[in-house]
Amino acid sequence: MQLRYSFRLYPSAGQRMALARAFGCARVVFNDALRAREEARAAGAPFVTSAELSRNLTGAKKTRERAWLGEVSAVILQQSLRDLDTAYRNFFDGLKGKRPKTGVPRFKSKRDNRQSIRFTANASWRITPGGKLRLPKVGDVPVRWSRTLPSAPSTVTVVKDAAGRYFASFVVETDACEVLPETTPEIGIDLGLGHFAVLSDGTKVDSPRFLRRAEKRLKKAQRELSRKQKGSSNRGKARLTVARAHAQVTDARREFHHRLSTRLIRENQAIAVEDLCVKGLARTRLAKSVHDAGWSAFVSMLEYKAARCGRQFHRIGRFEPTSQVCSACGVKDGPKPLDVRMWTCGACGAVLDRDVNAAVNVAKAAGLAASACGAQVRPAPVPAQRGETGTRQELPTASPRWEQTGIPGR
Repeated sequence: MQLRYSFRLYPSAGQRMALARAFGCARVVFNDALRAREEARAAGAPFVTSAELSRNLTGAKKTRERAWLGEVSAVILQQSLRDLDTAYRNFFDGLKGKRPKTGVPRFKSKRDNRQSIRFTANASWRITPGGKLRLPKVGDVPVRWSRTLPSAPSTVTVVKDAAGRYFASFVVETDACEVLPETTPEIGIDLGLGHFAVLSDGTKVDSPRFLRRAEKRLKKAQRELSRKQKGSSNRGKARLTVARAHAQVTDARREFHHRLSTRLIRENQAIAVEDLCVKGLARTRLAKSVHDAGWSAFVSMLEYKAARCGRQFHRIGRFEPTSQVCSACGVKDGPKPLDVRMWTCGACGAVLDRDVNAAVNVAKAAGLAASACGAQVRPAPVPAQRGETGTRQELPTASPRWEQTGIPGR
């Protein structure tokens, strides 16, 4: 399997200028190639191939208008053409139904929130003995290594995000090298908004609501940005303030997802989740809360960590009636409004917690040995018989059997 490792870069002022030059050259090459294909399509000419685009790039370097393309590594320019081919391939595959539909390739702007370039092995980049990242025509960039790479990477992507931070992204090939010892628990997970995750064993994980908690600070920063004059230096500073505030929210959410997914993978042998329609829920009035939860990112982490650690991961269909079926007797009781958090089964009389009951049904739908032990599932109260009532208990006699003093009948 392929894993991506990202590390923070701290380039100097001169290295930031060199990276900005590389970002601009890669963007110009991408836009020139896209323009050539769009003009050919409008003129009814054949599709411009990658070989023709590469020859056009070589010829453009010899012209006066594009001579500055030779100031950066040629590898990142060729990779920019590969990115355009990938964008077209994804677009055509979406039309054929081979993958989800994507829009047509669009021109890149220097004002995009994310700028990136990619160096392959042909660029002769390497990690120095001192732990720095040596990039051609950029220099030795300091890296904050938070972990070791499991294998030697062949490519590195340098990314600049909206907050002005630089990252080095490595994609490495690895196998299931962290297989954990087998354990017994098997759980189902019901994802929600009131609680981020409810497990089939009755455990409830509160939702941190990172965006909601930071709304006051984000609102103030956005208001200050709106008051700055467009094109001014103060507006650029205010934009960075807003971007950094959003980056803090994103980083906190990602850290929460990683910690929770790692803990669940380590403690359970098999995990089952429901395939939620996040795109549909994002069109409702709960859109902000749905995006704040980040269910898709969390489920993706569970899936790849389970594959790497030798755990079982199951994803059940989104149309499974997990909230309508009693986990105790299996009788379908029909849909219920969202404000109904506890309900009583009409068949067996069990009092069920809506979220825990759904988590148990998710585990059962995946074929896991889930139980409702400790899951707040209890029988409904039944009036006691006359012979079983009473509050006083006598001391045990010779026989170990307890006797209760009943109320005589009248």
